[in-house]
Amino acid sequence: MIISGILGIILGSIAILGAGFLSAVAEATEVDVNENLLIFSGVFAITSAVISLIAGILGVKNSSRPDKANICIVFGVLVILFYALDAILGFVGSRNFEPLKLVIGLLVPILYPVGAFQSKGMIKS
Repeated sequence: MIISGILGIILGSIAILGAGFLSAVAEATEVDVNENLLIFSGVFAITSAVISLIAGILGVKNSSRPDKANICIVFGVLVILFYALDAILGFVGSRNFEPLKLVIGLLVPILYPVGAFQSKGMIKS
């Protein structure tokens, strides 16, 4: 989650910069591009990546502290919600739904709160 968070921040930043460039090119060529939607997508990607990064850091930091499992559970659920929202927005925007991509993409975010529940003692391993 830490690695994907860092990559997401980098790629989201590139997306925002690319949105400005694409808008300038579209304006010069008189092509209609919704710059606000592109920037929103980049900001959403960065926000999601920051939450993933924080969750990863908290998971490493609190892996041996069952009393801190609740905060990991909260961040795990947030990561899952952001990933699900991203999948919904991707489907609405492109009308392309890939169930395998969704399952693989949710694997680590789902295992994260499961590990936090195990650390808390709510799930026996």
